Amino acid sequence: MTQYLALLGSINVGGNRIAMADLKAALAHAGFAKVSTIAASGNVLFDSDGEEADILETRIADLVASEFAIETFAVVRTGEELVRARDECPFAGQGADKLVHIMFLERQPSAARFAQLQSDHAGRGPEKLAPGDRALHIDYVDGVGSTRLTKQFIERRLGCRGTARNISSLGKLIEKFDR
Repeated sequence: MTQYLALLGSINVGGNRIAMADLKAALAHAGFAKVSTIAASGNVLFDSDGEEADILETRIADLVASEFAIETFAVVRTGEELVRARDECPFAGQGADKLVHIMFLERQPSAARFAQLQSDHAGRGPEKLAPGDRALHIDYVDGVGSTRLTKQFIERRLGCRGTARNISSLGKLIEKFDR
């Protein structure tokens, strides 16, 4: 069995409310093993054997749509992948942990897409951007609440969806993995 974390996009924001106990029960009923939720923002730890991450992502998104009538997506990563994402973040340890985010992406955008994002963002704000492995590293410098670098702005330029966690939250998620 492999332990995974599913990061669900847009859960418990903008009217997409799911009780974590209900989400946990639905995933357990669907055959996921050792299911637990972390915080109320769509973080689900579970075990699975033999299925590829992209299949798990589709299964979870389909389950949320059918059980809760919420169209979302899931990004599934192992503990090692989360640690690598944190370690590759050039802003970790430089900016405030609550302002440095990693946006976990559905897939790897092309270098041209990332260049378009950087070009379109130039002059819009002080945020710093760096590409990663199926991730975008962001230092929001002045805070997330006032930024013009929105999720929608990023996703349109990269051509894929993503869900972000700050460095502080990511550290707490990594700690939940069996070691």
